[in-house]
Amino acid sequence: MTETATPARRTAPGGSDRPLTEAYDTALLDLDGVVYAGPNAIEHAVDALAAARSAGMRLAYVTNNASRPPRVVAEHLTELGVPAEPTDVINSAQAAARVVAEKVPAGAKVLVVGGLGLEEALAERGLVAVRSLAEEPLAVVQGFDPSVGWPQLAEAAYAVRAGLPWVASNTDLTVPTARGIAPGNGTLVAAVRAAAGVDPEVAGKPLPPMHRETVLRTGARRPLVVGDRLDTDIEGAFNGGVDSLLVFTGVTTPAQLLAAPAEHRPTYLAADLRALLVPQPEVTAAGGGFVCGGRTAVAEGGVLRLSGAGDRWDGLRALCAAAWTAQDADGGPADGRKALAELGF
Repeated sequence: MTETATPARRTAPGGSDRPLTEAYDTALLDLDGVVYAGPNAIEHAVDALAAARSAGMRLAYVTNNASRPPRVVAEHLTELGVPAEPTDVINSAQAAARVVAEKVPAGAKVLVVGGLGLEEALAERGLVAVRSLAEEPLAVVQGFDPSVGWPQLAEAAYAVRAGLPWVASNTDLTVPTARGIAPGNGTLVAAVRAAAGVDPEVAGKPLPPMHRETVLRTGARRPLVVGDRLDTDIEGAFNGGVDSLLVFTGVTTPAQLLAAPAEHRPTYLAADLRALLVPQPEVTAAGGGFVCGGRTAVAEGGVLRLSGAGDRWDGLRALCAAAWTAQDADGGPADGRKALAELGF
């Protein structure tokens, strides 16, 4: 992973005749919605990651959540049964801090709208976190933290309107929690944007600063990005020219995947992290349709149709191939509601 490849336009999910633990040297795993949701591990995640590690795959955790320092995330993972060191965790706070450090002198003050994760990331770059415009910061950095409220957002708006450069760790609109889907950093960034009339520079997935940070910190040669979000994890892998695995333990639905544009199409798709441990089935074109396992999918008159029997994830893979091919041919998504219902989605 020493240089970025040209992104490939994918019209069908890929296959692998080897377990993914053998095909790739490093799994770059998102956290929220992939490994855990709030304080709890995702079902099957702990055992699957232990098996992947035993098979020789390096595990690194790459998250857009900037609220907690890597050491705190590593402690949480270890408590859940996923042993991790702080150096195994790469977050958008680190990417944002590097971007800020390139804009201001060494030792400069930076207004922080966020949590301890941003403060420690700035300190790593030799910058000083402050919480008020009165302390004369030279830049603003914003990241998710559940404690952020109106006073912090207002302070950021004052600073941005005063002309300070503004870097956001990420703009994810939602974040998975133990209780469901909640507002993410993107909603908080939108509040400052509305008040200040300025767009921030964004560091996190899917944009290049996060990819650069991951490359620098992991040194992965054959990485596999693993995530639950099309617009961050999968698009980030696409932009970086690396393969990806989408798991359905977080925010993405099968219907959203069928309608995905080229940059949101994963290399592989599966129910959960157990997919790392097994080969991935091929999707093949046959008779005007697409076959995976015992399932065949076709797009006819703007509608996806499914036949055959077998694993429902094979059915979804076949449907993706039919939907993406049809979309690229005529520019419009095919209606897959009935076919998805037949698969129990």
